[in-house]
Amino acid sequence: MNQNNALTPFRVDIPQADVDDLRDRLARTRWPLPVPGRDDRADFSRGIPLVYLKELAEYWRDEFDWRAQEEKLNEHEQFTTVVDGQTFHVIHVRSANPDAVPLVLNHGWPSSFVDYQRLIPLLTDDFHVIVPSLPGFGFSTPLSGTGWELARTADAYAEIMTRLGYERFAGHGTDVGAGTTGRLAAIYPERVIGTHTGVDQRLLGLLGDKFPFPEGLAEDEVAQIEARRAEHTADRGYLLMQDHRPDTIGPALTDSPVAQLAWIAEKFRTGTGGTYRTPDESVDRDQLLTNISLYWFTRSGASSAQFYYESEHSGLELVMAAEVPSGWAVFDTHPLVRRAMDPWKAVGHWSEFTEGGHFPAMEEPKLLADDIRTFLRGLS
Repeated sequence: MNQNNALTPFRVDIPQADVDDLRDRLARTRWPLPVPGRDDRADFSRGIPLVYLKELAEYWRDEFDWRAQEEKLNEHEQFTTVVDGQTFHVIHVRSANPDAVPLVLNHGWPSSFVDYQRLIPLLTDDFHVIVPSLPGFGFSTPLSGTGWELARTADAYAEIMTRLGYERFAGHGTDVGAGTTGRLAAIYPERVIGTHTGVDQRLLGLLGDKFPFPEGLAEDEVAQIEARRAEHTADRGYLLMQDHRPDTIGPALTDSPVAQLAWIAEKFRTGTGGTYRTPDESVDRDQLLTNISLYWFTRSGASSAQFYYESEHSGLELVMAAEVPSGWAVFDTHPLVRRAMDPWKAVGHWSEFTEGGHFPAMEEPKLLADDIRTFLRGLS
C-alpha cells in the first residue's frame, strides 16, 4: 500500500468552461434519423427510445442546474487519498452520536456516490457514513494503471477505513458494491461487523450464469426464471461490451454527452410489481442527471468500463464470509429470489419489498435506511 496516508480535503468545483462545453455539445447533437412507428417514449424494447432521449437531453441542456446540484454535493465532508498509487475520492459524514457505527456504502455501475444523497441524512443519527468511489469512477480518477478489480479495491477500502481511524465497521452495497462489501467481509472478517446487500428480482436473470440454478423447482417456477434469464440476455449488451471491449465504447462516452446519457439512463428503467417505469419515473430526474453529469465531467464513462474488464478477467472466485452476519433487502421482490439465492435460510436478516428496484438508495431511501438500521442494531 502507498505509504502517504494523507487525507486531502476536496470540494466539487467543475470549471465553468466544462459546463459551457457540455451545453454546447448537447445543442449540436447529431441525432439518428427517426424510425417511423418508434414514437412511444416508454417503449424500451430496442433500447432507450429516441423521443425520450431527446426529452432528457433538452432538459439537461436548458433546465438542469449543475451549480445547484454541485452545491448539494458539497454539503458533506469529502477528501481524496492515494492508496496503492490510485487516487480515491471519499465522502465522510460523521455522526453526532458518540456510539455511532462506521458504515461503508458501496456503489456499483452506473452509479456513483450521488446515489446516496438522499440516504445519508437518514443514517447519520446512528452511523458514521463513508462512501468511497470505485477506482475509475467519479473523482477516483484518473486510473493509475490496469489491475483494479474487486480484490484490490476491497484491500484499498480497508486501508481507507484504517486511515479514518475505524478498526471495525459495517458495509452496505448494491450491484458491484455488493461484491466489494462481501469481499471486505471475507478477507477482513475480524473487522466487519455485518454486511447488508440490496438486490432486486433482476438477480434471477443471473441464475445458471453467475449463480447456480436452483434444484427442485416446479415447472411453472422454472418458466418464471427462464423468463427473467431471457430479459437479462436482452439487457446485457452493455455488460458484454464493458467486460470485453471497454476501449471501444470509451471514446463514444467521452466525446458525446448524449452517448453517455443514453448509456446510463437506459439502466434506470426500473421494474416494479411486474410493470416498468421510465427512468425519471423511477428516480428523481435531477439526481439522475447529476449522476450522469459526474460521469461526463470526470470522463469516467471510459474508466468505469475498465473495472468491468478487470473483474471479468481477474479469475477471482466468489468468496463468502460465513462468520460475518449478513442481511439482504430485496426490492421489487419476487417469490423465487430467496428460494434461489438462500435456499438454506443462511442469511440471518431477509427483508422483501414490493417497492423500488435496482437503485434502492435513490428509489426508496427510507425503506433502505430503516432496513439497514434494523439489521445492524445490536450487532456492534
